Amino acid sequence: MSQVTRVALVTGASGGIGRAVAERLAAAGLAVGVHYAGNAGAAQEVVEAIERDGGRAVAVRGDVADEGAMSEAFDTVEKEFDGVDVVVHTAGVMILGPVAEFDLDALDRMHRTNIRGTFVVAQQAARRVRTGGAIITFSTSITRLATPGYAAYAASKGAVDAMTLVLARELRGRDITVNAVAPGPTATPLFLDGKDEATVQRLAAQAPLERLGTPADIAETVAFLAGPGRWVNGQVLFANGGIA
Repeated sequence: MSQVTRVALVTGASGGIGRAVAERLAAAGLAVGVHYAGNAGAAQEVVEAIERDGGRAVAVRGDVADEGAMSEAFDTVEKEFDGVDVVVHTAGVMILGPVAEFDLDALDRMHRTNIRGTFVVAQQAARRVRTGGAIITFSTSITRLATPGYAAYAASKGAVDAMTLVLARELRGRDITVNAVAPGPTATPLFLDGKDEATVQRLAAQAPLERLGTPADIAETVAFLAGPGRWVNGQVLFANGGIA
């Protein structure tokens, strides 16, 4: 009897950390659903990169906060690969500003994606992930750093922490782990955009390892939780080089 291929669905996988996660899991032998919100071309590039390396992947689209769209995305992955074992929810948005001046419409938009979107994806994952699987959400080290200007974003990720830890306990008896990864400053195009070299160097110097994280660093953490890290459950794992 041939071994059943493990299957992952990675949200926000068309670029940045999400792409690195999708490609790392594919390298570990998982078939991957490459989720994207709007950039179909970028998602297809990820699929083709995985396939060139001998892996299997399919692109799926949907607004993470739309339960119908995400149900269809899960359906597509299940039909293509016969199930889902790992769900990694990297999709999110970050809008910055001080509390006193923060635009409340922007707050609602960000919280729709970061809180409702995480809940929708976690709900689908809780219903569908097979025994022995893993659900991995994305938090942030900002919840510890408490950097001015990040209150609204940190609040949205604090909600992610809470729902992740509760879900781990709700899935008792299913042999499914549920954890959150909390990156620190990571050298993605989104993070680097608009920052001068002095700012980047200052941020890089904060960690004892004296560099920014890379998408590959974060992807390795996810691969551990998705594979051998079965005794890590109900945790927020800070992947930040010791910055906090």
